Amino acid sequence: MTESFAPPVRQRRVRTLFVSDLHLGAWGSQAGRFLEFLKKTDAETIYLVGDILDIWHGGTPFWSPAHDAVMDELRRRIRAGVRVVYLPGNHDAELRKRLGRRFQGMELVDELVHRAADGRQFLVLHGDQCDARLFRFHFMTRLGSRCDAGLRQVDAWARRVLLRSFHRLPERNLVEMMIAGTNMLMTAGNKFEARLIELARSRGVDGVICGHFHKPALRTIEGVVYANCGDWIDSHTAMIETEDGRLELLELRPAAQRKGRKLPQGAEVQA
Repeated sequence: MTESFAPPVRQRRVRTLFVSDLHLGAWGSQAGRFLEFLKKTDAETIYLVGDILDIWHGGTPFWSPAHDAVMDELRRRIRAGVRVVYLPGNHDAELRKRLGRRFQGMELVDELVHRAADGRQFLVLHGDQCDARLFRFHFMTRLGSRCDAGLRQVDAWARRVLLRSFHRLPERNLVEMMIAGTNMLMTAGNKFEARLIELARSRGVDGVICGHFHKPALRTIEGVVYANCGDWIDSHTAMIETEDGRLELLELRPAAQRKGRKLPQGAEVQA
């Protein structure tokens, strides 16, 4: 299976939509971009694969009309008959205390098995369940949130200074590289993907769909599909299942920003 990045079409109809890591309430959340994508995507089922709300944000909560609009749109979908399932992550772990009940009309479950239209079965969960023991402690989540929020506020200040002084911005600044580098180091040391693949294999399913590390991916590892939805802070990606059961990884990013972007090995860009 190859990884496929594609911009969303004007209006897309899919069987299933998987999204993770919106981090509504955190400084870096791109709620407006996600809302734009959501309004162009019709789905029979929507899986919210964790860290949708950022209860463990660092510092003062950041909440805007766009954040409210995302929640309003999800509630509207539920009223229209769309099944919306919320699988909490480490940043919204408080919701795990209410598993089996509903949250604003959404089903709350820790994990589930999704059967695709082609008969394949996928374990769906946020993914923090497979973290190394150190990363499972809430103080690590809180520490990471505070560091991320602080760096993004520094980034916002630096961008204002650069725009005033030079009237342009670099393609990628030091703060963004620090955040990306930290995520890569945590992933490498955590053996996150290997644990999830082994978990899927032990459950006898064809693959796993997760979020958590903000690193979008869609590939087959030793016969097991590993699909990571990415996030709506940096990557602006989501996973979809088409009507015939295929998985695709979609990216919402202006063409000018996609130019020169290095995609993972084997990736395809769809028009």
